[in-house]
Amino acid sequence: MSTSTLADPVAAPLDASSVAEFDIHGMTCAACATRVEKALAKVPGVTRAAVNFATEKATVEADAPVTPAALVAAVEKAGYEAAPVTTDTAELAIGGMTCAACANRVEKALARVPGVTGAAVNLANEKATVNLRGPLTGEQMDALVAAVTKAGYEATPVLADASAPEPARARDATRRELVAVLASAVLTVPLVVPMLAHPFGLRFELVPLAQLALATLVQACFGARFYHAAWKAVRAGAGNMDLLVALGTSAAWGVSLYETFAHPGDTAHLYFEASAVVITLVRFGKWLETRAKRQTTDAIRALNALRPERARVRADGAEREVPLAQVRVGTIVVAHPGERLPVDGVVLEGRSHVDESLITGESLPVPKEPGDAVTAGSINGEGAIAVRTTAIGAETTLARIIRLVESAQAGKAPIQRLVDRVSEIFVPAILVIAVLTLVGWLLAGAPAETAILNAVAVLVIACPCALGLATPAAIMAGTGVAARHGVLIKDAEALETAHGVTVVAFDKTGTLTLGQPSLNAFETAENVDADAALGFAAAVQRQSEHPLAKAVTKAFEAAHPGTQPPAAAHARAVPGRGVEARIGSRRYAVGSRRWLDELELAVPPELAARARELEAAGHTISWLTGPASDENADADADADAVLALLAFGDTVKPTARAAIERLAKMGVRSVLVTGDNAGSAADVAAQLGIKEVHAQVLPDDKARTIRDLKMQSGGIVAMAGDGINDAPALAAADIGIAMATGTDVAMHAAGITLMRGDPALVAAALDISRRTWNKIRQNLFWAFVYNLIGIPLAAFGLLNPMLAGAAMAFSSVSVVTNALLLRRWRERG
Repeated sequence: MSTSTLADPVAAPLDASSVAEFDIHGMTCAACATRVEKALAKVPGVTRAAVNFATEKATVEADAPVTPAALVAAVEKAGYEAAPVTTDTAELAIGGMTCAACANRVEKALARVPGVTGAAVNLANEKATVNLRGPLTGEQMDALVAAVTKAGYEATPVLADASAPEPARARDATRRELVAVLASAVLTVPLVVPMLAHPFGLRFELVPLAQLALATLVQACFGARFYHAAWKAVRAGAGNMDLLVALGTSAAWGVSLYETFAHPGDTAHLYFEASAVVITLVRFGKWLETRAKRQTTDAIRALNALRPERARVRADGAEREVPLAQVRVGTIVVAHPGERLPVDGVVLEGRSHVDESLITGESLPVPKEPGDAVTAGSINGEGAIAVRTTAIGAETTLARIIRLVESAQAGKAPIQRLVDRVSEIFVPAILVIAVLTLVGWLLAGAPAETAILNAVAVLVIACPCALGLATPAAIMAGTGVAARHGVLIKDAEALETAHGVTVVAFDKTGTLTLGQPSLNAFETAENVDADAALGFAAAVQRQSEHPLAKAVTKAFEAAHPGTQPPAAAHARAVPGRGVEARIGSRRYAVGSRRWLDELELAVPPELAARARELEAAGHTISWLTGPASDENADADADADAVLALLAFGDTVKPTARAAIERLAKMGVRSVLVTGDNAGSAADVAAQLGIKEVHAQVLPDDKARTIRDLKMQSGGIVAMAGDGINDAPALAAADIGIAMATGTDVAMHAAGITLMRGDPALVAAALDISRRTWNKIRQNLFWAFVYNLIGIPLAAFGLLNPMLAGAAMAFSSVSVVTNALLLRRWRERG
């Protein structure tokens, strides 16, 4: 799979909420950087531009579609040169890895390829994600594959449209491994039965040549994979688990071969069963491990299975089924009862209930009627509906969810860096310990056979597999269960950070409340016509998507059915303050009390008193301003007087109080941070039991409030919000939690996205993170303990090679199985 940030570096537009990077040339001082920043900031749609003079790079954020060409032109107009920095990502399936040391070696090989800025290899799903500077080309992909091959492994590009739940070759490989394990076990059993019969007084032995024949078949046929992989590692100048197994079993088999011909007929010093049992157990453990690892990707397979291959489209009054690839944006798609929706779209006709549980985690079907949005992969209920397509293929919500989950599962948690450093020195250290064990026993006067077997036990017990699987297996299971419950975690770092959250700062509107306020009161100043004023307010707010703006337009439509408000032009949103527009030649605005104070506009006493009453009752207050007089109507006139008061009411979400109480039980403090007035904020806080409230906070001040909370608490602070004005705070927090029911900008700035606007999912996300973190710690503990206990036991002769092989196999399987317990997580009520 490869995804390009800018497919065409100059022509392709940045979508809303995009971030782009540019190389800037021609700057000679800090003043130049400032000038470039200002030039970029003036481009419509750009919300932020930052220029680094030292690196000669500019980072641009946008909340509306902007073409890179427009940004380049703005820089050139300022007297400098700019070129988009294109990035790409390549994904490779890696074959032949057996332990953490292998994953590290593949990473290093990929990192050395020119143009690669970073590489991460996931041992659990056997995939490598490679970040590139510049677009991915065929030659570069060939170079990546060649680098992996040179390191001794296999690499295959993962295609972007590969949507099969599980490749047939993977299932076939698993079956072949099982057949090999069973065949190896059949050959091994005759070697083991005499040893098992001894405690029951049964004495019989296979003749030495028969033992040699059986053990050699196991060693040569079923142990060949260890020799093959070990040779690749040696040739690459490194070590891995296969090298340890190959050396250990070869030593046991070699000693037995010597004894067979040096002391014919003597079976007392033959250890053929040890080499055969170790190979059989290790392969059995690998088979179990592979089966368990496949279960960690159940979430991805379940999401992939939601993609229908065909769609029923309506054209020229008739319906016909076509391959999904032929559907385009704007196509009318019909979904009959019980069918999966193949596209994202908006309902045009019909009413039904839609099951979105595998996408949002919402267990109850959601009612849909004309005008409602539907998502690809959800299941239509009892009624047929016609849907106008708004997104297809890789742009659907389902496809973006899959990409996000895959990205999180491919990433590495910061704690994995410690494991990587340990894995780098693990195999060489074990080889040294094995040599010291051999020499130590020989110097102590032990027979050569005893010294060799103890050294073999050291080689066999020391398996870096468990170390390599401990973290990725838990992350894959954790992100998978989170996705099934409507919680999308952007990356492994967000998952690890969230477990330590001690404070959650909540936005109010749309996060803790329904975000569907209504205009509960509209009162005008003396001598101001109420109908005309409501029309002016609706005209100003008509172009805005803010919930309060929608409430104003709905109120106008209810008061004047079938009538349009006056035409407004040059509408402009002023962040944290309000919206202004021109109606004719006059400027009107709807905004906050803070804006009135900044403009030094006096509020009529009777409106000020009424505002205090409404605020005390929990309403949010806005003000309509406009020209103070109707005189000179044709002349330009600014909004220089307060014309009316607008009071809005909102409803707290049904699950909000339970969510706050759940967080409190988890030891997490909740704080309300909102741009609304103090009265409205205090009312909502009182309903929910929130003690700390920060009201009338501007977007930039929200970020400052988050930083203050971080300093005061000394812990990890999360921010939960849904609007454009929450984006700075989401970015400033240690971990941002965005509602998918909100804006794309908020989701872009957040580390965790909640697929339904339910505050209870905040507690769910933190709980999953904590449980995943606990699994990581448990896995790493047991992975280290196996070796810390097992290696000394083996070195001091207290662990024979067969038990060492069983313990090594069990360590890997137990680590993955422990991680899979996360799949049993259920959301608490």
